[in-house]
Amino acid sequence: MNALTESQVELDLKPACQLLDVSRATLYRRISPPEEKYGPPKPRPKSDRALSAEEQQEVLGLLHSDRFVDQAPAQVVAQLLEEGEYFCSERTMYRVLAANGEVKERRNQRKHPTYARPELLAKAPNQVWSWDVTKLKGPVKGQYFSLYVIIDIFSRYIVGWFLSKRATAEISCHLIRETLKKYELDPEALTVHSDRGSEFTGSPVGTLFETLGVTKSKSRPKVSNDNPYSESGFKTLKYHQTFPERFGCLEDAKSFLRGYFNWYNGNHHHSGIALLTPATVHFGRVED
Repeated sequence: MNALTESQVELDLKPACQLLDVSRATLYRRISPPEEKYGPPKPRPKSDRALSAEEQQEVLGLLHSDRFVDQAPAQVVAQLLEEGEYFCSERTMYRVLAANGEVKERRNQRKHPTYARPELLAKAPNQVWSWDVTKLKGPVKGQYFSLYVIIDIFSRYIVGWFLSKRATAEISCHLIRETLKKYELDPEALTVHSDRGSEFTGSPVGTLFETLGVTKSKSRPKVSNDNPYSESGFKTLKYHQTFPERFGCLEDAKSFLRGYFNWYNGNHHHSGIALLTPATVHFGRVED
């Protein structure tokens, strides 16, 4: 078999590189690295205009001064030029800062506290509830109804809900009181988990929980998956095939929700509880 010429190899490589979406220059560089052909790269010569060690310390001292300690290099250069002074370029200031590990936020910053991830564990119904509020579209654009829902995390049973034209801490208190009264529960044996919305962290809710002895549990700030039971429940509601685009009025929405929550509790086979219905688990009708 005759040996392939360079032109034949070139013709074969071109369609192969096009097929693999690889540049031929990249392929040749991988086959024959420049280091093997030309040796290691030569060290870059130092510029005659580079700052000396003393000058670099002078620039660093300038940036550390009380006047410029909170200023970005661009602001420092601009202010000095207005005064007829020039130490070095903005880029050089950044090089000096980088060499000293100071290319970062140099101003004093507020340190946020470390929030522990909430651990929710329930071994029976009515031990841990999760609650949240979501918006439902009203009859016209820009009008919404606020839907509060309390879900038992053990059984996924909707133990209470309330629909109003607005969301307030007072409505939250009313819903908790009425739901506890409905099930005749001992508040001190109950933990209620929520996000950090004002409806759940306001003074009225905090005072009510302290008075009743209910244990509060809060999500970490801006972490939506710390309240997964409520968020999942809202998704099931809004993705249901009967969920309308808008509700005609408050009573229209309440009528729909009564039917929906009856279906959810009694007929919805929940994947989180072995495809049983929430009512079956909540009221202990599971057969061994």
